[in-house]
Amino acid sequence: MLEAHDYTVKRIEGEYAILINTETGEELFIAMALLPDGIDIGTKLHYEMMEYTVVE
Repeated sequence: MLEAHDYTVKRIEGEYAILINTETGEELFIAMALLPDGIDIGTKLHYEMMEYTVVE
């Protein structure tokens, strides 16, 4: 089963973003193509069911 996680975009490096898990502080290196359009540094994301959504 896939768990839900919350992240904050820490850095963007070309076609990749570095996300920080808000619970554990772990970094995740992920392709921008897998993230919602229009994200920027500081954007909060929720991951669930293999999909990232922006948290308002």
